[in-house]
Amino acid sequence: MNKFIRNFSVIAHIDHGKSTFADRLLEKTGAISPREMEEQVLDSMELERERGITIKAHTVTLKYRARDGNDYVFNLIDTPGHVDFTYEVSRSLAACEGALLIIDATQGVEAQTLANTYLAIENDLVLIPLINKIDLQNADIPRTLEQMEHVIGINQSEAYLISAKEGTGIDEVIEAIVEKIPPPKGSEENPLKALVFDSWFDPYRGVIVLVRIFDGTLKIKRKIRFFNTGALYEVEEVGKLTPKPVKFEFLSAGEVGYLIANIKKISDVRIGDTITDDSNPASAPLPGFKEAKPMVFAGLFPAADTNYEELKDALEKLKLNDSSFVYEPENSPALGYGFRCGFLGLLHQEIVQERLEREFGLNLITTSPSVRYKVAKRDGKFFDVENPSKLPPASNILRIEEPIIEILILTPEDYLGAILKLLENRRGVQKKLDYVSANKILLVYDIPLNEIVLDFYGKLKSVSSGYASLDYTFSRYQEGDLVRLDILLNGEPIDALSSIVHKEKAYERGRALITKMRELIPRQLFEVVIQAAIGGRIIARESVKPMRKNVLAKCYGGDVTRKKKLLEKQKAGKKRMKKIGRIEVPQEAFLALLKLD
Repeated sequence: MNKFIRNFSVIAHIDHGKSTFADRLLEKTGAISPREMEEQVLDSMELERERGITIKAHTVTLKYRARDGNDYVFNLIDTPGHVDFTYEVSRSLAACEGALLIIDATQGVEAQTLANTYLAIENDLVLIPLINKIDLQNADIPRTLEQMEHVIGINQSEAYLISAKEGTGIDEVIEAIVEKIPPPKGSEENPLKALVFDSWFDPYRGVIVLVRIFDGTLKIKRKIRFFNTGALYEVEEVGKLTPKPVKFEFLSAGEVGYLIANIKKISDVRIGDTITDDSNPASAPLPGFKEAKPMVFAGLFPAADTNYEELKDALEKLKLNDSSFVYEPENSPALGYGFRCGFLGLLHQEIVQERLEREFGLNLITTSPSVRYKVAKRDGKFFDVENPSKLPPASNILRIEEPIIEILILTPEDYLGAILKLLENRRGVQKKLDYVSANKILLVYDIPLNEIVLDFYGKLKSVSSGYASLDYTFSRYQEGDLVRLDILLNGEPIDALSSIVHKEKAYERGRALITKMRELIPRQLFEVVIQAAIGGRIIARESVKPMRKNVLAKCYGGDVTRKKKLLEKQKAGKKRMKKIGRIEVPQEAFLALLKLD
């Protein structure tokens, strides 16, 4: 019966106790025996446990006998815990009727708390606020409640005080889920409508799809169709995760579970897509589907001791589990054969790189991250550019548009000056500055994405002693005064070091790059000229002096013309050598330059 089902999610900022709360919920409802219990049960990936974040969304079906004597079914739909995965969070929330909002009593309201709350409100969810970690000595409950009311707009009396670690207050929260979160709507009589909110690849069963049934019934042996990809499959198995998979004959309206249909291509399954019955299809899909578009691009190249083919195989296997990650072959004269990869954001890039190195034993070099620009040519054509070396000559370009993001920063008042200076240096435009409590400030800024992809997050943590929190959302594309900065060695451009920068910053960036390169490039027998250029115009120049050989050592005396003749001969030889000599840029130079601010 629908009225005894509760579908809800848990949302929080990183490290506010979401996974620990999920552990207590599994314990209290008897889904896991004390013998099987371990920390962060739903975070199954080694990387998730290490970093204390949820990377993949998880779901679990729980049974609970409430104080009113009825048996309820809880579908806990967990959400990823980082800004890069906002779209996945929004689809998980679309599968729910309510959400538990966890706020750390020692940290207060953070940027992601706010961003996830807005997502929950957009999806018309019932919010139940939980103030966690009340057992800690530095917990400031009155201040946290004040921030919650002032920033989010939830009355202080609605909050539940809990300690997920100790298990304090969890019973009251479970009863609140029964009382406050509404049962799902929808009818079994209507044509099938099921929302895909997660998927992964199993080497034996193919793609396993997690779905929420909004209308109709999902049965085995039925032919189903995906609305947006048009893919057609026959259902082989349906079931629920408790958290172990349990087979069922069918899933009906309001329920959450998994389906297996021998799907070999993960590209056929898109997060946010709608599944319907092929013989009795629904008239329209569920709203809100979006293509997950990469925001950050970087080149991945194998280091000397790993093989291009090994990297290719590893990327193909990783792609099976992560449909939002894209790649294509790339050839760089400096770094050899590799791949240009697109990621949802910087953390996503870091996770993909770490998984490639750990799970496949690869040794990789990553080029400097860049973003996708929209370029309008003078002949009226529009196209996207992800790789700076693919940008056409300036004479052919009418305008370049760059992605602008809106960032939320919550910071203690003491660090405001340093953060404002950092945002100003990164071309930020202030939209809002609000005091959310006596000493905490909310900043809202518009800032170009390419200004934060390199090391903005690290710099923000540095100037705020780790206290500032950040969240961002894509806003729009906007025309910018942008140019391509090239680095030349003896007149030859190095494509791996090309970048698209704002015209005002081009000289400063170019000068910093070539100064660093002068230190890193080993001395040759001839002079090495390093230049920074915009188009055909050189804006900065450095040189690596040649190694000298004393050709006059054998001259003990005699006519000065003999010495001059020897020096002229050496000069001509060096000139000829400079024309034919190749300069090898060591890999350490590339790695050092990528870290250059």
